[in-house]
Amino acid sequence: MSVLSGKNILLGVSGGIAAYKTASLVRLFIKAGAHVRVVMTPASKDFITPLTLSTLSKNPVSSSFYHEEDENAVWNNHVELGLWADIFIIAPATANTLSKMVSGNSDNILIATYLSAKCPVYVAPAMDLDMYKHPSTKDSFSKLEAFGNFVIPAESGELASGLSGEGRMAEPENIITFIEKDIEGKLPLRGKKILVTAGPTYEPIDPVRFIGNHSSGKMGFDIALEAANQGAEVILITGPTHLNVQHGMVNLVKVTSSEEMYNACHTYFNSVDAAVAAAAVADYRPKYVAPQKIKKSENALILELEKTKDILASLGAIKTKQFLIGFALETENEIENAKLKIKKKNLDLIVLNSLNDEGAGFGKATNKVTFINSNFTEEPMDLKTKEEVAQDIINKIKEHYNV
Repeated sequence: MSVLSGKNILLGVSGGIAAYKTASLVRLFIKAGAHVRVVMTPASKDFITPLTLSTLSKNPVSSSFYHEEDENAVWNNHVELGLWADIFIIAPATANTLSKMVSGNSDNILIATYLSAKCPVYVAPAMDLDMYKHPSTKDSFSKLEAFGNFVIPAESGELASGLSGEGRMAEPENIITFIEKDIEGKLPLRGKKILVTAGPTYEPIDPVRFIGNHSSGKMGFDIALEAANQGAEVILITGPTHLNVQHGMVNLVKVTSSEEMYNACHTYFNSVDAAVAAAAVADYRPKYVAPQKIKKSENALILELEKTKDILASLGAIKTKQFLIGFALETENEIENAKLKIKKKNLDLIVLNSLNDEGAGFGKATNKVTFINSNFTEEPMDLKTKEEVAQDIINKIKEHYNV
């Protein structure tokens, strides 16, 4: 999955012949999983219609500050547009638009939106050969880059004038690639590999029954997604859950039992930089698994249970360079029990959950945790969404690697 997935992308279209390519550009952004809105200069509508871009983006297109034909219309809020965007790409960016961006001459909604934007801004210039090489254009490029904007170099080829040379707007596919690579290159965990476990394990009693727990897997999935969004290659080993993840940096490994999770963890552990054991692994399993469904009878059913392998302790015993994070779900003597686990399992950090805290535990959208490191330093956190807790956990990995 593209790093653009889930991003809010604002496309600014100015008045050049290359505006016809923005239809393909919008489709590629949508295909990458982004949410797209479009803002146009009045001149750009001579080259492509707002109807085309609104249809492709599935959002209304803004091309003026208000609708002149509707005396009751409210203004198109350029400030809201600028703040909505995670990424602002102006393509094509004509010499006229580049000049206005530099001077702050906001006589159209595109420039007004640009001046309100707080996100990274990319410009894909498009103009004729001599215009592209003109000192004023080069000065615009320099000033825009000094403002913190990113210029996507124009390509060479046949131009609208009939000349051939530099000045063609980069092809839509190349614009997408440029932005993706630029974002990927700045991700703090790029080059790191992280193992995450999630969900419950099911320990079979017979072919149709099992011992399990109420873990939904959400915490582990949120951790995996946050790590991937920050550039890490993620191996997500999950027990049975209805959840799924669509991200190109996440390798989803599905298991059922604790034994399968143990084997999967040991398959990948030596190759990772960090591991977060968020799965709720069964502590016991039936010693004998019936080969056929056990028939109901009037007698009580007695199961003999045996301990499962302690996955976290086994990883702690063999870790070398890995930053190892465990979870502890406790109901009493929480801090003391969590500290014992740190020492016993050779952990670098433990994330303590208490079922006594309202809003924490299985099946909740929120969690309240306390971080305890290997020096037994305690860091209690407020009640947060599990997505926010995932960010906090990944921040601990970033702190460890100073990224």
